[in-house]
Amino acid sequence: MYFSQNKKYQYLYFFLLAIISFINGGNSNILIQINFILWSVLFLYCLNNKNYYTHLKFFLSNNKKSTYLFLIFLLYIVLQAIQFPLILLKFFSIEKYLYLNLLNYKYSTAISFSPSNTFFQFLNFLSIFISLLILKMIFYKSNHIIRFYYFLSLLGAFHSIFAVLLYLNGNPEFLFLNNSYKDSATGFFVNRTVFSVFMMICFICSLEYMKIIDKKYKSGKDIFFSKIYVRIFTVFIAIAIITSFSKLGNFLMLITIVLYFLNNQFYTENKNKTFGYILIFIILFDILLMGYFFGGNKLFERYSFLTEDFSLGDTNKISRLEIIKFGLYEIKNFLLFGYGLGGFENLFKLKFIQISNLFANHAHSSIIEFIGELGIIGFMIFISSFIKIFFNKLNYNFNFLVLLTFTIIILVFDFSLHIPINQILITSIFLLTINRNFFLA
Repeated sequence: MYFSQNKKYQYLYFFLLAIISFINGGNSNILIQINFILWSVLFLYCLNNKNYYTHLKFFLSNNKKSTYLFLIFLLYIVLQAIQFPLILLKFFSIEKYLYLNLLNYKYSTAISFSPSNTFFQFLNFLSIFISLLILKMIFYKSNHIIRFYYFLSLLGAFHSIFAVLLYLNGNPEFLFLNNSYKDSATGFFVNRTVFSVFMMICFICSLEYMKIIDKKYKSGKDIFFSKIYVRIFTVFIAIAIITSFSKLGNFLMLITIVLYFLNNQFYTENKNKTFGYILIFIILFDILLMGYFFGGNKLFERYSFLTEDFSLGDTNKISRLEIIKFGLYEIKNFLLFGYGLGGFENLFKLKFIQISNLFANHAHSSIIEFIGELGIIGFMIFISSFIKIFFNKLNYNFNFLVLLTFTIIILVFDFSLHIPINQILITSIFLLTINRNFFLA
């Protein structure tokens, strides 16, 4: 079988995304190192292609400010992990200085409460940056974007089938998988909400593929069968989201379907009847299947994700809102320079040291955790790297607004955007969704 040059590079990119998705979304320090190595190797391989190298230079030259700001942000992360004498630490983090002073600690230390985790987060954000550069190098035509959507739909279908099969068998130990959720579909992921958010990204890509294909291509044997496949993939993905029993995931799916349906029915000049019927079918299928699992009287309880409690040992429980409240309170204590990327777990243990079995390694609100970890200074540098996007009116199309809504909900109410695979996919789809000329102007 002959593959064009573009397909060879793009399939390598897809293979790398698939590998990361199979290893818990790359969410551990060792996996972050592996991700960095793999993305770096692919990036260097792409640079050997003169055409791609030209694309890279063109992209960087037209986005100098954003690039420089992101590089400054990476240096800021390094700053959080550097060891400082206590007299300097007093300037950067008075709260941590007071803690160490109580312990009569006299040695150098870092701003971060977990310097090693902060360093690995530096590698993670560098990997994301490299992956986006590769994306802009090798995906530059409309058919490339369609191929990207098709791949994520296919990948999502594979994950969904595997996850549901495991779920139906009680999530037994399988190879390297030892799933603690015996009553939820999670597949290769160790957390059902992270899994459902990943599947939601694949779900959105499936909807985008169907919408684009139905609009651009009215005939063609290959396209016809691809459309059938993606419709089947979409149903499988919906089943996986439903059986994950993630309240946030199910809420996001409902909101996404409703937004696409309203846009197709009332805000699109040429209504796509087939696409509309598919959306209605998914909604009805969702209600019927969830009615079976939950019972009709409890159908809407799966959306009340703010009331979910988290067991902390044998006797202690703490709600999602209480953890979020704790993270919000700590922003005030580490306002300017934060407590370091990846430092939330150590800070939480320190504040609840009197309760030995109380444990939380994330704030259950990515936006609050990011602000707390980075501080106002670091967070503003990070946001400034992307601020140009929001000042371009041409970017405000339906797809951009859906993704923005989707991202804001996750940032406020969950931690799934701390997971590498979700970070890479969300930022990649944003780049493919916004006005393409924006990055060339």
